[in-house]
Amino acid sequence: MLDKFSEELLKNRYGLTAILPPKQKVQQFLDDLIELLFPHFCGEYEYFAPEDIEGKFALLARDLKMMLKRQLPEKKDIGKITDRFFEKIPVIYNKLLLDARAIHEGDPAAESIHEVISAYPGFFAIYTYRIAHEFYQDKIPIFPRMLSEYAHFRTGIDIHPGATIGESFFIDHGTGVVVGETTVIGNNVKIYQGVTLGALSVDKSKSHKKRHPTIGDNVIIYSNATILGGEAVIGHDSVIGGNVWLTDSVPPFSIVYHKSDIKVRSKNSVNEPINFTI
Repeated sequence: MLDKFSEELLKNRYGLTAILPPKQKVQQFLDDLIELLFPHFCGEYEYFAPEDIEGKFALLARDLKMMLKRQLPEKKDIGKITDRFFEKIPVIYNKLLLDARAIHEGDPAAESIHEVISAYPGFFAIYTYRIAHEFYQDKIPIFPRMLSEYAHFRTGIDIHPGATIGESFFIDHGTGVVVGETTVIGNNVKIYQGVTLGALSVDKSKSHKKRHPTIGDNVIIYSNATILGGEAVIGHDSVIGGNVWLTDSVPPFSIVYHKSDIKVRSKNSVNEPINFTI
């Protein structure tokens, strides 16, 4: 029985049209790149001259080519894809500095930008998104999702690499945040833990349609709010309160909130004890 199963596994292996890079290699690439961009993550490496950093970039480029070569068809020019990615690194770096600054300025608990970069899961998730998004735009299959799922595993924040996110993006706390593939987020947007920017139920045939909401500039979305559907547009400078469920658009400068029925009474007025033990 095991012999037949082994034959089936071998057949499946050779039947693959692309051989994916090992997850460990993908994750190492992401970690090595952030270590190079931000000394906060620096471990065993030390750089004493610009040439040292240029050499590390060259090694990263080599690693990237090797990973892409495993899965891309021969018609893809891996050299051009790699060169194009590293040419964009300075722009990505400056965007990340704006993200870090937005987190520092928006969170009273943040003592410095260095703390944000080193310790905030939201920053690492945004960093990973901005890297993965470049490969998504180049139509590289699967690899961008391998990058984003690494951040999802580490932070609990799930940002699809296909989402479009503007500058100075701030995810506070972050656990449970979901940002779908066709989401569009403007500049200076702040979202809290548990926020879902998702899709309504759609057929697989409509997978290439816009399925996720559009969030305007300067919007704040508080914890556990859910905004669904490609037709939902949140106007700029709006505030979406916690636990709100939205499938429709709201105009700019709106305040949307969920009012729950909470009652407070004295324990002395209750005749029978209330047992909350589960």
